[in-house]
Amino acid sequence: MYIALMKKAVTYTLYPEPPVPIDRNLAVKPPYFRFVASVVSRALRRFDYVLARDAHQSEEDRYNGRVWAVYAHTMIGVPRLDNIQHAIETVIEEGIEGDLIETGVWRGGATIFMRAVLKAHGVNDRRVFVADSFDGLPEPDPAHIADKGDTHHLYSYLKVSREEVEDNFRKYALLDDKVVFLDGWFKDTLPIAPIDKLSVLRLDGDMYGSTIEVLNTLYPKLSSGGFCIIDDYALSACQRAVDDFRRQQGIVDEMHQTDWTGRFWRKG
Repeated sequence: MYIALMKKAVTYTLYPEPPVPIDRNLAVKPPYFRFVASVVSRALRRFDYVLARDAHQSEEDRYNGRVWAVYAHTMIGVPRLDNIQHAIETVIEEGIEGDLIETGVWRGGATIFMRAVLKAHGVNDRRVFVADSFDGLPEPDPAHIADKGDTHHLYSYLKVSREEVEDNFRKYALLDDKVVFLDGWFKDTLPIAPIDKLSVLRLDGDMYGSTIEVLNTLYPKLSSGGFCIIDDYALSACQRAVDDFRRQQGIVDEMHQTDWTGRFWRKG
């Protein structure tokens, strides 16, 4: 029941989605809209009012992680959390060695859930690595043609500070010495990360560059029988990176579908 409740808590599906303050996520709005929304919102807040719009998010879309959540601590949806639970409980049951990591954590909900599952099973000898720039996504690297024109870096919505993620862990009483933060761009932090073995490797980097960097660096550390989980396979750049890596490395392990965008395979 604790694990089931955690899923509902980190996805905010315990509650209806409240209206969204109009001055949230203005990074890619036209300049005149940003200006007017900011001025009106500041004026209203002086009188304890908030200018807001309806989120227009169905319960089904929220459950399946098809929306950019406003209040949730993760936007991956319940089926992909089910997949994380299955992976963790399998490696525990089968004695697959290694820590857990998510690369690209946003508000930290998936890694919070990882630590919750471990704690629910009384497991204290595995660490959860929380890897993120904590400054949004990088600008496209010209070396990766698949990322040409990518605009993820323009969204302030995707920039969540390490302090906010740590605070979210504290809200669930799950910030302890088994939670390790890797703060910075993947190309800088992952090659020197204090990781020997992984049992669960979860990628949520959206872009070709972010995905291929993680696979090149961390997949060799994934134990046989460990889970490689891809969050963004529905995005063409991510899909191309995964397919390129599997082809280049001769990986023939069957890839399974979690939901509309999630995929995973177990390392043979």
